[in-house]
Amino acid sequence: MDIFDDEMFSEEETGERFLNIMVPADIAGRTDVWLAQQFPEFSRSRIQSLIWQKRITCEGAPVKASATPRVGQIIEISVPPPVPADPEPEDIPLSIVHEDAHCLVLNKPAGLVVHPSCGHPTGTLVNALLHYCRDLKGIGGVERPGIVHRLDKDTSGLIIIAKNETAMTAFVDLFHDKTITKVYLALVHGCPKALDGRVENLMARKPYNRRKMAIVPSNGKVAITNYRVEKRYPLATLIKCQIETGRTHQIRVHMRSLGCPILGDLAYGRPAADAALPIPPPRQMLHATQISFIHPITGEPLSFHAPLPDDFTAILNSIKSRPKKKP
Repeated sequence: MDIFDDEMFSEEETGERFLNIMVPADIAGRTDVWLAQQFPEFSRSRIQSLIWQKRITCEGAPVKASATPRVGQIIEISVPPPVPADPEPEDIPLSIVHEDAHCLVLNKPAGLVVHPSCGHPTGTLVNALLHYCRDLKGIGGVERPGIVHRLDKDTSGLIIIAKNETAMTAFVDLFHDKTITKVYLALVHGCPKALDGRVENLMARKPYNRRKMAIVPSNGKVAITNYRVEKRYPLATLIKCQIETGRTHQIRVHMRSLGCPILGDLAYGRPAADAALPIPPPRQMLHATQISFIHPITGEPLSFHAPLPDDFTAILNSIKSRPKKKP
């Protein structure tokens, strides 16, 4: 089983590149030959390899090397990042909520990337973990030791780390079976029409902007978010979200689908509305506040809570009342 089946790793952090090209009127011949001509940095064999990996698509569907694309179609190439060097230990402070012989539960601050990548080779949570747990290297993979799930760079809150292979496998099973409860708090623009509900649909990457996710009618993965309005304020609404799946940007996309994008969300939000707030949010106002599970090794029921960080609290306090109009 792929332990990252939940698609929790985004391109911004992995260093994946995306290239687009529109098919002109004068094309003739095979797709692989033509693309190698248009992108001299890639050999024909490299193009064929990317096609075989289904990393070259046209209107969302994989292309065939021998086919001739039609005029006006947009071909998209997804180039995987080079394999990064093994991460090195770094003395970075960790906020430890729980620790035992098998796992850690950490309160990740916003701004901390979970694992190294081409864009973030150092200064990540993995670098900090390798310094704190000297025997962690290689647990679950060289590049992501101990990481069984993740939080976006600008999302704060609770994250579980496995400390040995037995725990790693067990936690993967818990996530796969959806027996870990994950609760988030989000500050959003507006307020959903229904004060509580369940958003369930298919989600996939946008065909022409694969840095972003979208709700799709088919060929996506199931994404489920249960939400409840906690408090409605004059300038925003505090919402509690409990997710059953962990798709990339899931809560952010689902809140936007309700007409209530998260404050400070650069990809799915309302930048103009953010700028007009008493305190413009420095990042997306999304916090993983609670995580609960049955310890897969000891059988002990565990539940942990992370209070709102200072930046979230400051924004929350600032939107509780409308600013007075100037005379």
